[in-house]
Amino acid sequence: MKPLAVSMGDPAGIGLELAARVWAERHSAPPFFLVGDAGAFERASARLQLPKPKLRVVTNATDADVGDTLCVLQIPLAMSETPGEPDPVNADATIAAIERGVAAVREGAASGLVTLPIAKAVLHTADFGFPGHTEFIAHLTANDAWAQTRGPVMMLAGATLKVALATIHRPLKDVPAALTRDRILDTARVVSEALQRDFGIANPRIALCGLNPHAGEDGHIGREEIEIINPAAEQLRGEGVDITNARSADALFHEEARKSYDAVIALYHDQGLIPIKTLHFWDGVNVSLGLPIIRTSPDHGAGFDIAGKGIARADSFRAALQMARQMAERRARS
Repeated sequence: MKPLAVSMGDPAGIGLELAARVWAERHSAPPFFLVGDAGAFERASARLQLPKPKLRVVTNATDADVGDTLCVLQIPLAMSETPGEPDPVNADATIAAIERGVAAVREGAASGLVTLPIAKAVLHTADFGFPGHTEFIAHLTANDAWAQTRGPVMMLAGATLKVALATIHRPLKDVPAALTRDRILDTARVVSEALQRDFGIANPRIALCGLNPHAGEDGHIGREEIEIINPAAEQLRGEGVDITNARSADALFHEEARKSYDAVIALYHDQGLIPIKTLHFWDGVNVSLGLPIIRTSPDHGAGFDIAGKGIARADSFRAALQMARQMAERRARS
């Protein structure tokens, strides 16, 4: 099994500190190589007062191996980072690290990609043009062969809860118009296929959230459930997808309810992220479903407010590495 590729994220954030901490404790994590700036990684290690890492800079991902030396596919920064102070001058290097990480997986040099956090506002100064990692990676792999339903669908996952999002970063007022029948159908197909292929669940059960309070209460508090959501669920069941009609989100995430499904499809951002971050604030993983490559990420941002202070926890990054590795192993067996 090839190692994972890890893209450096914003060098002024906590991402490289997380990578340095996990590399220092690498016996507890799957093998990986870094796509980013070797000097920035060394400086992150020094800020954490970790032993100086042994690094080997490579120019081709195919030359990256694993062992006691960390291979770095070098993407030089335009200038040295200042923790907590993101600088647009390094935006091009941050974007290039994602591109080279994706390329490493596509060419078979890495088994999956784990992306460290970026700051979208900084990247937009370099004409990034995408809402985030998920959409950018979907763009980079758009022409790759893919036999199943194509995403991307964003899922946030922990040991006790998996939540996929039908819409992501939309203003709440725009969500109802975005929830078309086709969107719900495609999201559910991607989630069902990914639960089987990437998570090893032979017969996945999916719970579908309603949009309105009490899932519309038979049309008395909105008609989206009657006109769009439940008809989509009925069509999916006809295709063999085990999915519920719209369920009231306020009663869907307690311990007993979670025993009735393997994943939830939430219809808008906070509906899904509030429960997952309540249960898995430290160890949740962001995983992109329905793409030709495996991509996971820590379920948090760049953490500029704590960068350089040595207090950032690496639980989520470590979990993202483990999940990417497990997904790669399952795909290799299929």
